[in-house]
Amino acid sequence: MDIRQEVKAIEQEVIELRRDFHRHPELGFEEFRTAGIIRDYLGALNLDDVLTCSGTGTIGILRGGKPGKTVMMRADIDALPIQEESGEPFSSETPGVAHACGHDGHTAMLLGEAKIWAAHRDEIPGTLVFLFQPNEEDAGAQIMIDDGAIEMAGNPEAVFGCHLKHNFPFGTIAMVPGPMMASSYYFKVTIRGKGGHGGYPHLCISPISAASHVIASIDTFNSLEQNVFRPTVISIGKIHAGEKEIVIPDTLELEGSIRCLHFDHQHVHNRFREIVEKTCDLHRCTCDIELKCGNSLLANDERLFELARTTAEDLVGMEHVLTRDVAVMGGDDFAEFSNRIPGMYYFIGMGDPELGTDVPNHNSKFRLHEGSLAIGMEMQMNLVMNYLNR
Repeated sequence: MDIRQEVKAIEQEVIELRRDFHRHPELGFEEFRTAGIIRDYLGALNLDDVLTCSGTGTIGILRGGKPGKTVMMRADIDALPIQEESGEPFSSETPGVAHACGHDGHTAMLLGEAKIWAAHRDEIPGTLVFLFQPNEEDAGAQIMIDDGAIEMAGNPEAVFGCHLKHNFPFGTIAMVPGPMMASSYYFKVTIRGKGGHGGYPHLCISPISAASHVIASIDTFNSLEQNVFRPTVISIGKIHAGEKEIVIPDTLELEGSIRCLHFDHQHVHNRFREIVEKTCDLHRCTCDIELKCGNSLLANDERLFELARTTAEDLVGMEHVLTRDVAVMGGDDFAEFSNRIPGMYYFIGMGDPELGTDVPNHNSKFRLHEGSLAIGMEMQMNLVMNYLNR
């Protein structure tokens, strides 16, 4: 099979699939139209199984003509609660919802790959699993795992995934061994004091004052306590307290995230709790702390990294394979799969200022370089074949 020629033959079909998904974005676990298209498409390919998992999740299984290992490929299918301002002629037709992260491209690529593989099933030395995951933006992978996705997929020996990225030039592929994307935990801190009249603060216990010291202490932890070679970011994105300017409130809510690009996140979480609790206590307040896992640390398998690196070099040339300044503090719950199965995750560069495809993910003006879809398909198909043949 000539993978490049096969990809070229269906490139326009994949682009049209992506544009259709882009016009009709759906939020996490509401991807009913998207899932229906995926299942119909896979069903038409006569795969061995097309399974439903976690409502809008889909698992397609293709058993090759030769015995071998089982490999899973994952694409995320959900959109974001963003009003699109990209100016694309196929912009979102759903108010307040947009594919501003490239998941429409990921989904279309994996469908295209499945079509090519299905036409050449006799050449496959093993079993291929195509997993389409809902709700990547809010921990959908863990829910699929809890619902038995890995067992439904036949307990694969390896899992591969990728992300189209604006900050790497079009035509490049970026990857690192080990930690690639940070763990992300979301916190909500409720601080309780004693409300009252703003003119008599001495009769009150202000949760706002306590929160200001909590924030300062967190910033000090970020800047002075953490080893700079173990990247850690604690950021606050939401504060709510009070309803009237002359009334000191009883409670305050503080929300944000803790991100670690290293394995010792538990120390950071414990220290965060200690800082919040003791600072509140010092200011005569009590607090409740909720901590929810958005995604675990995404760390690439060392051996699969070497295979992916050489595969990418053969595809785009050594000078276009980036392995420095690649790891990011953003997260991806692909980590939940790769924590259980040896995994490899990489970025497909699509940045081009002239086309406006260098706008960050999660931005209302985000645009996808459609030329990157063919590169992503070629990369993953070659990586899978190299893994199965080694």
